[in-house]
Amino acid sequence: MYISILIVVACALRSNPVAFGFQMSPPASYNRPVSLSHQVESTLPHSSAILPKNYRSQGGFRVATSMDSDNSVKEAMIRQIDQKIEKFEKQQKKYSAMVESARAELEKFQATKQRYLEGTQLGGGESASFSETSARSLVKSMMWRVIAGGVTFLTSLRFSGSISTALSIVGSDFFSKAATMFIGERIMNKSQAGRKKGADAIGRSLAKALLWRVFAICNTLTMSYLIAKNLSMASKIAGSDAIFKTGLMFAYERVWAKIEWGKEYLIEFSI
Repeated sequence: MYISILIVVACALRSNPVAFGFQMSPPASYNRPVSLSHQVESTLPHSSAILPKNYRSQGGFRVATSMDSDNSVKEAMIRQIDQKIEKFEKQQKKYSAMVESARAELEKFQATKQRYLEGTQLGGGESASFSETSARSLVKSMMWRVIAGGVTFLTSLRFSGSISTALSIVGSDFFSKAATMFIGERIMNKSQAGRKKGADAIGRSLAKALLWRVFAICNTLTMSYLIAKNLSMASKIAGSDAIFKTGLMFAYERVWAKIEWGKEYLIEFSI
Protein backbone atom coordinates (compact mmCIF):
# COMPACT_ATOMS: atom_id res chain seq x y z
CA MET A 1 0.00 0.00 0.00
CA TYR A 2 2.87 2.39 0.82
CA ILE A 3 4.44 1.54 -2.49
CA SER A 4 1.27 2.57 -4.34
CA ILE A 5 1.15 5.94 -2.57
CA LEU A 6 4.80 6.65 -3.45
CA ILE A 7 4.19 5.89 -7.11
CA VAL A 8 1.20 8.30 -7.26
CA VAL A 9 3.20 11.11 -5.57
CA ALA A 10 6.13 10.61 -7.95
CA CYS A 11 3.86 10.87 -11.01
CA ALA A 12 2.23 14.05 -9.65
CA LEU A 13 5.60 15.69 -9.01
CA ARG A 14 6.79 14.82 -12.49
CA SER A 15 3.73 16.34 -14.16
CA ASN A 16 3.64 19.61 -12.11
CA PRO A 17 6.51 20.02 -9.71
CA VAL A 18 5.78 23.75 -9.00
CA ALA A 19 2.42 22.91 -7.51
CA PHE A 20 4.11 20.93 -4.75
CA GLY A 21 6.85 23.54 -4.03
CA PHE A 22 9.53 21.85 -6.08
CA GLN A 23 11.37 23.29 -9.14
CA MET A 24 13.25 21.14 -11.52
CA SER A 25 16.55 22.52 -12.77
CA PRO A 26 16.87 22.58 -16.53
CA PRO A 27 18.97 19.89 -18.02
CA ALA A 28 22.49 20.80 -18.94
CA SER A 29 22.91 21.85 -22.58
CA TYR A 30 24.24 19.26 -24.87
CA ASN A 31 27.51 20.18 -26.55
CA ARG A 32 27.88 18.65 -29.99
CA PRO A 33 31.33 17.24 -30.59
CA VAL A 34 33.45 19.43 -32.83
CA SER A 35 34.49 16.55 -35.02
CA LEU A 36 30.84 15.67 -35.67
CA SER A 37 30.08 19.29 -36.71
CA HIS A 38 32.92 19.30 -39.20
CA GLN A 39 31.83 15.96 -40.54
CA VAL A 40 28.27 17.13 -41.17
CA GLU A 41 29.37 20.38 -42.82
CA SER A 42 31.77 18.51 -45.08
CA THR A 43 28.97 16.27 -46.33
CA LEU A 44 26.58 19.20 -47.12
CA PRO A 45 26.92 20.95 -50.53
CA HIS A 46 28.43 24.46 -50.60
CA SER A 47 25.88 27.27 -50.70
CA SER A 48 27.15 28.49 -54.08
CA ALA A 49 26.55 25.02 -55.51
CA ILE A 50 22.82 25.15 -54.84
CA LEU A 51 22.33 28.79 -56.01
CA PRO A 52 21.31 29.57 -59.61
CA LYS A 53 24.22 29.93 -61.99
CA ASN A 54 23.64 33.61 -62.59
CA TYR A 55 24.00 34.34 -58.83
CA ARG A 56 27.34 32.65 -58.30
CA SER A 57 30.23 34.86 -57.29
CA GLN A 58 33.92 34.43 -57.27
CA GLY A 59 36.53 36.55 -55.55
CA GLY A 60 33.91 39.10 -54.44
CA PHE A 61 32.80 39.86 -58.07
CA ARG A 62 29.70 38.52 -59.79
CA VAL A 63 30.63 36.27 -62.71
CA ALA A 64 29.11 37.14 -66.12
CA THR A 65 26.49 34.60 -67.12
CA SER A 66 24.19 33.90 -70.05
CA MET A 67 21.52 36.18 -68.57
CA ASP A 68 24.04 39.08 -68.44
CA SER A 69 24.92 38.42 -72.08
CA ASP A 70 21.25 38.52 -73.09
CA ASN A 71 20.80 41.85 -71.31
CA SER A 72 23.83 43.39 -73.04
CA VAL A 73 22.54 42.25 -76.43
CA LYS A 74 19.14 43.78 -75.73
CA GLU A 75 20.73 47.06 -74.65
CA ALA A 76 22.82 47.15 -77.85
CA MET A 77 19.74 46.51 -79.97
CA ILE A 78 17.82 49.25 -78.18
CA ARG A 79 20.68 51.70 -78.76
CA GLN A 80 20.70 50.78 -82.43
CA ILE A 81 16.95 51.28 -82.70
CA ASP A 82 17.30 54.68 -81.00
CA GLN A 83 19.91 55.66 -83.56
CA LYS A 84 17.62 54.63 -86.39
CA ILE A 85 14.75 56.59 -84.87
CA GLU A 86 16.93 59.67 -84.55
CA LYS A 87 18.13 59.31 -88.14
CA PHE A 88 14.65 59.05 -89.61
CA GLU A 89 13.34 61.85 -87.42
CA LYS A 90 16.01 64.11 -88.94
CA GLN A 91 15.03 62.94 -92.43
CA GLN A 92 11.39 63.58 -91.64
CA LYS A 93 12.17 67.16 -90.61
CA LYS A 94 14.28 67.65 -93.75
CA TYR A 95 11.62 66.37 -96.14
CA SER A 96 8.88 68.22 -94.29
CA ALA A 97 10.79 71.45 -94.89
CA MET A 98 11.18 70.51 -98.57
CA VAL A 99 7.46 69.82 -98.86
CA GLU A 100 6.64 73.19 -97.32
CA SER A 101 9.04 74.92 -99.72
CA ALA A 102 7.54 73.09 -102.71
CA ARG A 103 4.04 74.02 -101.56
CA ALA A 104 5.04 77.69 -101.36
CA GLU A 105 6.58 77.58 -104.86
CA LEU A 106 3.48 75.84 -106.20
CA GLU A 107 1.20 78.49 -104.79
CA LYS A 108 3.44 81.20 -106.24
CA PHE A 109 3.35 79.72 -109.74
CA GLN A 110 -0.40 79.12 -109.57
CA ALA A 111 -0.95 82.75 -108.60
CA THR A 112 1.34 83.93 -111.44
CA LYS A 113 -0.44 81.71 -113.94
CA GLN A 114 -3.77 83.16 -112.85
CA ARG A 115 -2.48 86.71 -113.41
CA TYR A 116 -1.30 85.76 -116.90
CA LEU A 117 -4.70 84.24 -117.66
CA GLU A 118 -6.32 87.45 -116.50
CA GLY A 119 -4.34 89.50 -119.02
CA THR A 120 -0.90 90.14 -117.53
CA GLN A 121 1.78 89.90 -120.26
CA LEU A 122 4.20 86.99 -119.93
CA GLY A 123 7.66 88.12 -118.87
CA GLY A 124 6.99 91.75 -119.63
CA GLY A 125 5.86 91.25 -123.25
CA GLU A 126 8.55 92.05 -125.85
CA SER A 127 11.56 90.99 -123.80
CA ALA A 128 10.48 87.56 -122.56
CA SER A 129 13.65 86.50 -120.79
CA PHE A 130 14.80 82.90 -120.97
CA SER A 131 17.90 80.77 -120.61
CA GLU A 132 19.07 77.73 -122.53
CA THR A 133 19.77 74.48 -120.74
CA SER A 134 23.15 72.77 -120.93
CA ALA A 135 21.56 69.93 -122.93
CA ARG A 136 20.38 72.38 -125.59
CA SER A 137 23.83 73.94 -125.86
CA LEU A 138 25.47 70.53 -126.13
CA VAL A 139 23.13 69.32 -128.87
CA LYS A 140 23.59 72.58 -130.82
CA SER A 141 27.37 72.27 -130.61
CA MET A 142 27.53 68.61 -131.68
CA MET A 143 25.05 69.02 -134.56
CA TRP A 144 26.89 72.06 -135.87
CA ARG A 145 30.18 70.22 -135.65
CA VAL A 146 28.80 67.46 -137.89
CA ILE A 147 27.54 69.97 -140.46
CA ALA A 148 30.68 72.11 -140.34
CA GLY A 149 32.91 69.02 -140.43
CA GLY A 150 31.27 67.92 -143.66
CA VAL A 151 31.96 71.31 -145.25
CA THR A 152 35.57 71.30 -144.04
CA PHE A 153 36.06 67.78 -145.42
CA LEU A 154 34.86 68.85 -148.89
CA THR A 155 37.01 71.98 -149.01
CA SER A 156 40.06 70.12 -147.67
CA LEU A 157 39.59 67.37 -150.24
CA ARG A 158 39.18 69.96 -153.00
CA PHE A 159 42.44 71.76 -152.29
CA SER A 160 44.60 68.88 -150.98
CA GLY A 161 43.38 66.14 -153.30
CA SER A 162 43.91 63.61 -150.49
CA ILE A 163 41.17 61.89 -148.54
CA SER A 164 43.54 61.06 -145.68
CA THR A 165 44.62 64.69 -145.42
CA ALA A 166 41.00 65.87 -145.46
CA LEU A 167 40.02 63.36 -142.76
CA SER A 168 43.01 64.36 -140.64
CA ILE A 169 42.05 68.04 -140.82
CA VAL A 170 38.42 67.32 -139.90
CA GLY A 171 39.26 64.87 -137.14
CA SER A 172 41.91 67.09 -135.57
CA ASP A 173 39.48 69.84 -134.60
CA PHE A 174 36.18 67.96 -134.30
CA PHE A 175 36.11 67.60 -130.52
CA SER A 176 38.10 70.74 -129.76
CA LYS A 177 35.71 72.91 -131.77
CA ALA A 178 32.66 71.16 -130.34
CA ALA A 179 33.92 71.81 -126.80
CA THR A 180 34.81 75.42 -127.65
CA MET A 181 31.40 76.10 -129.16
CA PHE A 182 29.68 74.58 -126.12
CA ILE A 183 31.64 76.87 -123.82
CA GLY A 184 30.81 79.85 -126.04
CA GLU A 185 27.10 78.98 -125.96
CA ARG A 186 27.13 78.83 -122.16
CA ILE A 187 28.88 82.22 -121.95
CA MET A 188 26.49 83.84 -124.42
CA ASN A 189 23.56 82.38 -122.52
CA LYS A 190 24.37 84.61 -119.56
CA SER A 191 23.39 87.68 -121.59
CA GLN A 192 19.82 88.58 -122.58
CA ALA A 193 20.98 91.06 -125.22
CA GLY A 194 19.26 90.54 -128.56
CA ARG A 195 16.50 88.33 -127.22
CA LYS A 196 12.93 89.36 -127.99
CA LYS A 197 9.61 87.58 -127.65
CA GLY A 198 11.25 84.48 -126.22
CA ALA A 199 13.78 83.96 -129.03
CA ASP A 200 17.10 85.22 -130.38
CA ALA A 201 16.70 88.21 -132.67
CA ILE A 202 18.40 88.37 -136.09
CA GLY A 203 21.10 90.67 -134.76
CA ARG A 204 22.05 88.23 -132.01
CA SER A 205 22.25 85.31 -134.45
CA LEU A 206 24.46 87.31 -136.82
CA ALA A 207 26.77 88.41 -134.01
CA LYS A 208 27.17 84.83 -132.81
CA ALA A 209 27.91 83.58 -136.33
CA LEU A 210 30.60 86.25 -136.92
CA LEU A 211 32.26 85.78 -133.54
CA TRP A 212 32.41 82.04 -133.97
CA ARG A 213 33.75 82.34 -137.53
CA VAL A 214 36.72 84.45 -136.37
CA PHE A 215 37.75 81.73 -133.95
CA ALA A 216 37.03 78.90 -136.41
CA ILE A 217 39.14 80.48 -139.18
CA CYS A 218 42.15 80.72 -136.89
CA ASN A 219 41.68 77.15 -135.72
CA THR A 220 41.21 75.68 -139.22
CA LEU A 221 44.16 77.66 -140.63
CA THR A 222 46.46 76.42 -137.87
CA MET A 223 45.45 72.75 -138.09
CA SER A 224 45.53 72.73 -141.92
CA TYR A 225 49.05 74.13 -141.99
CA LEU A 226 50.30 71.66 -139.35
CA ILE A 227 48.89 68.69 -141.28
CA ALA A 228 49.41 69.74 -144.92
CA LYS A 229 52.69 71.63 -144.31
CA ASN A 230 51.57 74.09 -146.96
CA LEU A 231 50.56 77.64 -145.99
CA SER A 232 48.91 78.39 -149.34
CA MET A 233 46.74 75.30 -149.16
CA ALA A 234 45.84 76.01 -145.52
CA SER A 235 44.83 79.57 -146.40
CA LYS A 236 42.55 78.35 -149.20
CA ILE A 237 40.85 75.81 -146.92
CA ALA A 238 40.31 78.37 -144.13
CA GLY A 239 39.11 81.01 -146.61
CA SER A 240 36.58 78.69 -148.21
CA ASP A 241 35.29 77.76 -144.79
CA ALA A 242 34.86 81.42 -143.92
CA ILE A 243 32.68 82.08 -146.97
CA PHE A 244 30.43 79.06 -146.72
CA LYS A 245 30.22 78.53 -143.00
CA THR A 246 29.38 82.11 -141.98
CA GLY A 247 26.13 82.09 -143.92
CA LEU A 248 25.48 78.48 -142.98
CA MET A 249 25.87 79.14 -139.29
CA PHE A 250 23.61 82.18 -139.45
CA ALA A 251 20.87 80.02 -140.98
CA TYR A 252 21.59 77.35 -138.37
CA GLU A 253 21.09 79.87 -135.54
CA ARG A 254 17.83 81.11 -137.04
CA VAL A 255 16.46 77.57 -137.11
CA TRP A 256 17.38 77.02 -133.46
CA ALA A 257 15.81 80.33 -132.49
CA LYS A 258 12.41 78.84 -133.40
CA ILE A 259 12.94 75.64 -131.42
CA GLU A 260 11.42 75.73 -127.93
CA TRP A 261 13.16 72.64 -126.61
CA GLY A 262 15.73 73.44 -123.95
CA LYS A 263 14.43 76.94 -123.16
CA GLU A 264 13.65 77.91 -119.58
CA TYR A 265 11.63 81.11 -119.29
CA LEU A 266 12.42 83.42 -116.40
CA ILE A 267 9.00 83.94 -114.82
CA GLU A 268 8.39 87.33 -113.24
CA PHE A 269 6.36 87.12 -110.05
CA SER A 270 5.95 90.83 -109.39
CA ILE A 271 2.49 92.24 -109.98
